[in-house]
Amino acid sequence: MEHKILHFLHNCKTINHLKQTHLQILINNLKNNNFLLQTLITLSSNLISLDYAFNVLQTSNSPHIIAYNTLIKCFIGSHTNLTTHNAMSVYKEMKKREFVVFPNSFTFTFLLKCFDSLDVGRMIHGEVLKMGFDVSSVFVGNMLLNLYGKCGGDGVEFAGKVFDEMPVRDIVSWNTMIGMCMDCGEVGQAVRLFEAMPERSDVTWNSVITGLAKNGKMEYARSVFDKMPERNEVSWNCLISGYLKAGDLRNAEGLFNEMPVKSVVACTAILSGYASVGDVESVRKMFDWMGSKRNVVTWNAMISCYVNKSMFDEALSLFRLMSVDGRCKPDQITLISVLSACAHLGSLENGKWVSFYINKNKINLTTPLGNALIDMFAKCGDIESSKTVFNQMSNKCIITWTTMVSSLAVHGMCKEALALFNTMCVHGTKPDDVMFIAVLSACNHGGLVNEGKTLFNQMVHNYGIKPQIEHYGCMIDLLARSGDLDEAIRLTESMDMEPNAVIWGTLIGACKLHGNRKLFEYVTKKVLVQEPSNASYLTSITNLSSSIGRWQDALRFRREMREEGIEKVPGCSSIQIGDNVHEFVARDTRHMHRSDIYEVLESLNGHLWLQSDFEGWCMG
Repeated sequence: MEHKILHFLHNCKTINHLKQTHLQILINNLKNNNFLLQTLITLSSNLISLDYAFNVLQTSNSPHIIAYNTLIKCFIGSHTNLTTHNAMSVYKEMKKREFVVFPNSFTFTFLLKCFDSLDVGRMIHGEVLKMGFDVSSVFVGNMLLNLYGKCGGDGVEFAGKVFDEMPVRDIVSWNTMIGMCMDCGEVGQAVRLFEAMPERSDVTWNSVITGLAKNGKMEYARSVFDKMPERNEVSWNCLISGYLKAGDLRNAEGLFNEMPVKSVVACTAILSGYASVGDVESVRKMFDWMGSKRNVVTWNAMISCYVNKSMFDEALSLFRLMSVDGRCKPDQITLISVLSACAHLGSLENGKWVSFYINKNKINLTTPLGNALIDMFAKCGDIESSKTVFNQMSNKCIITWTTMVSSLAVHGMCKEALALFNTMCVHGTKPDDVMFIAVLSACNHGGLVNEGKTLFNQMVHNYGIKPQIEHYGCMIDLLARSGDLDEAIRLTESMDMEPNAVIWGTLIGACKLHGNRKLFEYVTKKVLVQEPSNASYLTSITNLSSSIGRWQDALRFRREMREEGIEKVPGCSSIQIGDNVHEFVARDTRHMHRSDIYEVLESLNGHLWLQSDFEGWCMG
């Protein structure tokens, strides 16, 4: 009967089937059969619940140690917040029966996997000693080392004592101790242990190289690498990655060239290294050379490199190539980079395609991806889609709220931005300094002076945030635009930092807007001291001097700008046609169709002049 029921258990696929088999075990008085019991516990935890499995154990009169160990192992595998508590409950159940069944080394090995607390770890260590295991069992000793290693700080000291007391150490014991010392920055001790090891595995050599690299000891890491009797792919990857993290691209590249077989990890690492220094040509060369070896990390590094170098068209083209290639599916990082490119280009068509791709492939709308979508739609002019994404997001961080508030402000929906800020505060999310820049900007865009003053005071007094230059800039701009120039100047002079050129530029604009000559003279002196070479501000001062009849000053500023070779940086405009975004600046001669474009412009100018002459003739 036992074999028949065991066969039924192994074939159980549903809860009902398992419960019927459990009933047969009870009817046939086999509940104390330890072989059936451990199988029933495992299946109960998988198909029904861990509580049910625990109940199965408790109703057995004489469970074997294997049954207890099986249930502890099931609790560990559940990865819930109660894993530690539940595993200890099984151990306590064992003790409650006055140790009719005694724990073995596996019991403590499983238990020690649950904890990362020094106090609890020491308590379990005490149980180990009490049961007479000490550290004579290499398995228990290794688990104690691992536990103390996870605790850091004082845990390393306890681990050292355990290690010294272990009568038998295997290679895992040595590797654990060396890794622990490296993680805590005790490089000297780690090296001494490494040199004292009776035998070393590839894992040992590689972990020492990685640990030395992590601690910035690249010269020593290279010497260990050179002493290796036999190097594997991981060894090369560890040292190359170490050089790259240390910013030593030259040595990383040299080692990569020595590598007998270039791994995907090493190629991707070198590619990322080139990207970190903005060497687009070398990144693309490596990317093309990798061919079919490329993985999603490789594609991401290449796309991200283009985005970081403001080569947004190239980033979008590469993303399309990735989609057509089909061997690597874009992940969250890919999509965030591509959405950034769309946002910078203002390319709503491409942005909508990425959004469609996310929905079609049922990609999880994580917080970073949602933030990128909100930002992209807002910068491309589709604020309604930004709102839709914001409302769909289940997890919103401060960046999410800030992005949405800022987006509403830029689109002139300033009161809605303030309402959203208040909603965020009600929901319990604490605003930070960046959020206050966004919400003060909203007040600025909407001319909401009183609201801006209130928020500025809340920031300082309620949230204890010290105003930065950006906060002052928003408030001074808000006051200046509203015509309250005296208060704007008072706030400028009360700052505990030097006003920057942006603030002075704001006040120049206010002088022009409100025709305040007295303030103009004060601001001009400040700007000429702080930003004597800023073409935009000098141009504004020149134009304002002309508008108020100060022709000599205007001529002097223009002459000085010409002599110093100062030119205002021309503005840039762009237009999307199909998949391509075309950029133009004043007097642009770089566009491949410039002749045709200028021909059309001249034709349009001609039509406008004719229209103007015709209207003048009719009015005459």
